[in-house]
Amino acid sequence: METYTTPRLILDSPVPECGKTTVLEHLSRLCMDPVQMATVSSPAMITRLLNQRPRTILIDEVDRALDPKMDKTGELLAVLNSGYKRGATRPVLVQNGKDWDPVEMPTFSPAAMAGNGPQLPDDTRSRSIRVLLMPGGDDVEESDWEMIEGEAETLGKRLADWADQVRDAVRENRPPLHHTVKNRARERWSPLNRVAAQAGGRWPAVVETLAIRDVERVKLELEEGIVQQRPSVVILTHIHAVWAKNPTESFIPTETLVKDLIHADPFMWGLESTYGKNLTAQRLGRMLVSSFNIRSCRPNHHGDPRGYTRQSFDSAFRRMGIFKNAA
Repeated sequence: METYTTPRLILDSPVPECGKTTVLEHLSRLCMDPVQMATVSSPAMITRLLNQRPRTILIDEVDRALDPKMDKTGELLAVLNSGYKRGATRPVLVQNGKDWDPVEMPTFSPAAMAGNGPQLPDDTRSRSIRVLLMPGGDDVEESDWEMIEGEAETLGKRLADWADQVRDAVRENRPPLHHTVKNRARERWSPLNRVAAQAGGRWPAVVETLAIRDVERVKLELEEGIVQQRPSVVILTHIHAVWAKNPTESFIPTETLVKDLIHADPFMWGLESTYGKNLTAQRLGRMLVSSFNIRSCRPNHHGDPRGYTRQSFDSAFRRMGIFKNAA
């Protein structure tokens, strides 16, 4: 537990019997003080476990255990999400005689989750490294624990001894990642990169290759709509596209901007959208104010129509990474 973040591992597969549970069983013999869960009864239970000592959380059948339709799932995911970073806590009520006292308990812990196409939210996936398992052929070896238990335990002890030897170096050294691996991706891959640097050999190159592929996968999922961006982020991108067609304009009336957005993407902002209504000036204003603190104005006279200045979007365009393409 020497790194600032600990990415979640998602063991995913399109069908059952691809080896997800087997991988969790292997991890239970190799990782730090594991706790295996087929179900998760409550968020408080996880935090109480972690309050005793650092543990590695292994959750099987996560497509059921963290079903988005279940009432407790939101709180459970909040604990798993917060536990991705050092210092995160969750208040838990602890009985003190006849009273109950709130106690902040740690949530920071490694976690691996296995399931068949689990419907995990984007904020959980952004903290995770996904491993896709496919059905194997006839040459796949059986994991007969009666035969390999001793060997697995010996390997686990060797890993623990090696980890103790490199603990200080992992904590103190921060080897660089490829320049495309940044922001949340850097948080995900930095711990593995630091460990790989101490392992040496081929491992630093392996981690760099996987990190670059991970960044490319996330980019493609965004482009293909597999990961849904928030409407406020989408509309900022679409407003940028509107201004790109009017590069000399310093001000666009709200009514004109709304019409341009609906015309450019009726499936997002028109009657054909999931909202079922045309975008209105009021809804546009709420999204821009609440997400980016961008407000409409009357630039000249009180009788002029309200609208938006190009300058008011500069900061949001720059911070959201699209300023470089702005006029």
